[in-house]
Amino acid sequence: MLRMDSTYPSLPPVDLLWQPDPKSVAMCNFSRYLDWLKEKRGLQFTDYASLWKWSVTNLEAFWESIVEFYEVRFHHPYERVLTSHSIRSAHWFPGATLNYAEHILRNTDQESQPAILFQSEAVDGWIHEEKISREELRRRVAAVSSWLRRAGVQPGDRVAGYLPNIPETVVAFLACASIGAIWSNCPVELSSRSVLDRLVQIAPKVIFSIRQYRYGGKIHDRRNILAEICAGLPGLEYCVLVSGLDGNDRELPSLREEIKATFWEDVLAAPEIPELIFTPVPFEHPLWILYSSGTTGSPKAIVHGHGGILLEHLKALSLHLDLRDNDRFFWYTTSGWMMWNFLVSGLLLPGVTIVLYDGSPKYPDFRVLWELVARHGVTYFGTSAPYLMACRKEGIVPSKHGDLGPLRSLGSTGAPLLPEGFTWAYEQVKQNLLLGSISGGTDVCTAFVLSNPLLPVRMGKIQCLGLGAKIESWTDDRQSVFGQVGELVLTAPFPSMPIFFWNDPERRRFHASYFETYPGVWCHGDWIEIESPGGACVIHGRSDATLNRGGVRMGSAEFYSIVENLPEIAEALVIDNSGLGREDQLLLFVVLRAGYQLDDPLLSRIKQQLRSEGSPRHVPDAIYQVPEIPHTLNGKKLEVPIKRLLAGSPVEQVVNRDTVANPAALEYFVDLAHQSALPLSA
Repeated sequence: MLRMDSTYPSLPPVDLLWQPDPKSVAMCNFSRYLDWLKEKRGLQFTDYASLWKWSVTNLEAFWESIVEFYEVRFHHPYERVLTSHSIRSAHWFPGATLNYAEHILRNTDQESQPAILFQSEAVDGWIHEEKISREELRRRVAAVSSWLRRAGVQPGDRVAGYLPNIPETVVAFLACASIGAIWSNCPVELSSRSVLDRLVQIAPKVIFSIRQYRYGGKIHDRRNILAEICAGLPGLEYCVLVSGLDGNDRELPSLREEIKATFWEDVLAAPEIPELIFTPVPFEHPLWILYSSGTTGSPKAIVHGHGGILLEHLKALSLHLDLRDNDRFFWYTTSGWMMWNFLVSGLLLPGVTIVLYDGSPKYPDFRVLWELVARHGVTYFGTSAPYLMACRKEGIVPSKHGDLGPLRSLGSTGAPLLPEGFTWAYEQVKQNLLLGSISGGTDVCTAFVLSNPLLPVRMGKIQCLGLGAKIESWTDDRQSVFGQVGELVLTAPFPSMPIFFWNDPERRRFHASYFETYPGVWCHGDWIEIESPGGACVIHGRSDATLNRGGVRMGSAEFYSIVENLPEIAEALVIDNSGLGREDQLLLFVVLRAGYQLDDPLLSRIKQQLRSEGSPRHVPDAIYQVPEIPHTLNGKKLEVPIKRLLAGSPVEQVVNRDTVANPAALEYFVDLAHQSALPLSA
């Protein structure tokens, strides 16, 4: 048995928030895996650091152990695990064929168990819920897969979605994957131009779409948007309409004559349940296409493979998140964020039910998700760090809004979770809770740094580096460092790296995205501080939004942890405009809570707080009160686009308004950028 690094006797009590007890350690998947390694491989590890080191220095042995432990089903065996240890040219499991969807739908002995629990946003006080068993999920996937085959969809063809986070989206994706076609979904909040910026690149043959959706208490009609999307996709042959809020509306939209339109209900209404056939595809055959945010250019069409996603998600969800039989796994996400894909992969694990929510996380108020967690007995609730911090600011006490007894873990990602967020979770949510802050990204559709049921939770810390991910913190001169902030790099092959970008045949854009900073080494674009090999770490924000004061680099996250802890401040944005062709300044923008104003006493408090809890370098040259901070659709602050905007670049060159959740928030910064000199005053 792996020794638990759970006591940390040298830690001050306030730093240690949770530690596993012997019973929970014995029950977790990590312990089963370690027992298996000892029995089957004769391997035994004294602590997590030694296990992590083995996993990244023996890549072939580690990833082959994942294949065997989870009984990955190959239709044709692999020739070897890895072709090369060069991160730019490595290929995984050559010769092997398999199918991702088969691994989700192969557990026929659990067909009566729920696969999906769905809840909609309240409509006139009424909540729509749906429970789909494993058997029913399999039946629906078989029907849609059969229809796709009749429509002429073949392996390698692209199938698109313009769908929200509803069960039909999961079914359409799995049906697509089952035949080796390539899935790509665009969230319904995107405009036709933003959707076409993505889908024109991949030329889908079929699109599944809703005609309207509900968000924030309002109905949003997308019929005209859908018509514009279909008109802009010359190779499109079929449009499948998912009813959603439409009910029994059978009116077809006005589409090009050559596009055949049909209804989801008709696709499912096969007289007999067709046989569900899984097409074996090569290990690196494309599974889905995700997109970069597109805030500063055309979205990158990021392609991931069946096998790499399968192995990485099995490892991350089973070992690190510790999802088990009878768990209910809920991550609040839109259908356009990579966390939707991560959530769906929860179905890879026998007995796990995924929970979908279609709606706003703050309508009618911030209690809605906590009430859902209690209502459905969620055991793992994942969300974004900004949502948790917003709940804290709003004074939400989740433990008062239902029974959270089944809740075992709380996940956080999307931005660094500040120490105050950790404290709030243990004070207001639940004391006996594994708070798993994780960080990764769309590029790898997973997290590099993860939670761990064997290790303690410490304030402000991510518990560990993920198994099989050779993550390091590098200085500018390529030195790996511990205990100080550096660039997050990946120095060895990793199976869920993109297999390529679509329409990038010479891989120029692919290599420019990851390998220009350190040739031959993946540069992820985050600042990270790692305590020790495989150990706890802190993400300090995006490295391309680095703050530089007197030659000292600082992450934006540490500013937010200080400023946003003030009761008057709802949110903040910090920008270092060095290198922008103007006098170097550190600019702080704040959104105040209702009833406060940015007067001299508050200005002094902000500066004093930054000086005392940070350093004199943390004190900004100017503090501005703004109505809103601009965010991406996934809730991330637009630090880099605002920096470029203040440098004088036209707004249309630095940010696509359709990718901004609150585009009106840009106007303040546009007006400020037009001033000949930025005023050094509030």
